[in-house]
Amino acid sequence: MENILILAGKRKRAIAKAKIGAGVGKVTINNIPYESLSSKFHVLSIGEPIGITKEVLGNFNFNIDVKVSGGGNESRIEASRLAIAKALVAFTKSPELRKAFLSYDKNILIADTRRKEPYKPGDSKARSKRQKSYR
Repeated sequence: MENILILAGKRKRAIAKAKIGAGVGKVTINNIPYESLSSKFHVLSIGEPIGITKEVLGNFNFNIDVKVSGGGNESRIEASRLAIAKALVAFTKSPELRKAFLSYDKNILIADTRRKEPYKPGDSKARSKRQKSYR
């Protein structure tokens, strides 16, 4: 049986699950190669952990398949980026790679825990207060 790991990354309402195993360096997001994503910024964002891995380890011989659902486009990309980086660190067990990720950008490995603030009772939104009129 192959050595395959599955790790998750979250951002707002988006949840990405990355399946990593030994391979030829193919990275897909919802069965689409990451190089053919709609926005160039999305391609660069997903490519950051891949480039750092190539720089630190000297090669990138892993196949990563990411399934992402929920949330919007940007949070899906950030969740995928987080899942890919976590999967690479867990699969390689390399402390140098983890250190390189954290020195580049803390949010590659550590999830952003900010969430939407709940509505308050009797108010229309989370922060807005009921207005008064003294007429």
